[in-house]
Amino acid sequence: MANHPIVHIDLSADNTGAAGQFYNELFDWKIMAFPEMNYCTFAAEGGPGGGFNQIGIDLGGTFQVSAGSVLIYVATDDIDATLARAEELGGKRLLEKTEIPGMGWYAIFADPTGNQIGLLDMPQQSVA
Repeated sequence: MANHPIVHIDLSADNTGAAGQFYNELFDWKIMAFPEMNYCTFAAEGGPGGGFNQIGIDLGGTFQVSAGSVLIYVATDDIDATLARAEELGGKRLLEKTEIPGMGWYAIFADPTGNQIGLLDMPQQSVA
């Protein structure tokens, strides 16, 4: 996966279900709820899909979802190598490679400016 496309965008939300309903009604985005994770995904026609993270949730490492945060995810087929390269270039790991059960893996880093970027490796799924 040499081109590393943006494949997923997470928005923060006080109430993930209400956020999903808002965007469904506003843009007709297709919403899928995962109540066990307090998370909803969206599919936006013509663009990358994404989801809604609960404000205040601690995803582990040094990453916690804050109000107004937007997290883009870039596809990679080697999260460990991409994290290592980000660090070589002055970035910082915020969340180590973490399994998404039955789907794949993700991690989060900050670039030298502090922008937070997610990495996704989902070999069994199309990313939404």
